[in-house]
Amino acid sequence: MKITICAVGRLRKGPERELIDDYLKRFEKSGRAFGLGPASVVEVEDKKGLGQGAEAELLARAIPDGAVIVTLDERGSLISSPEFAKKLEGWRDGARDVCFVIGGADGIDPSLRERAEFSISFGKMVWPHMLARVMLSEQIYRAGQIIAGTPYHRV
Repeated sequence: MKITICAVGRLRKGPERELIDDYLKRFEKSGRAFGLGPASVVEVEDKKGLGQGAEAELLARAIPDGAVIVTLDERGSLISSPEFAKKLEGWRDGARDVCFVIGGADGIDPSLRERAEFSISFGKMVWPHMLARVMLSEQIYRAGQIIAGTPYHRV
């Protein structure tokens, strides 16, 4: 099962990039035995600043064919890490790739939100999309560890 994170904006070198790279590498190494991974990040950027609609078009083109679309959105479901792991496990067992979509500063265009099979919220607060990438990467790694039965996730 391939996992893609499609996000608006370019992440420069720095601590956020290092964390994302670390979590996704760790996920890939440990997840292989369980049919999880690889995981990658695809960045799109509306250089003309045309807004949500233009971002949605760029994101839609970056989404792999046939992938389950999961948006990160403040209106999404609040789920626990074990529930997230079960979602990933179900998609893996259904032989489906997954694409997580993170919008820009104004969120995700409604036309793209409607295409999503699932939507996740990281709480009632809105997070900068760069931090949302880090948090999502860690949760993907954590889900892999839960599926593998390691002690990384403690209840």
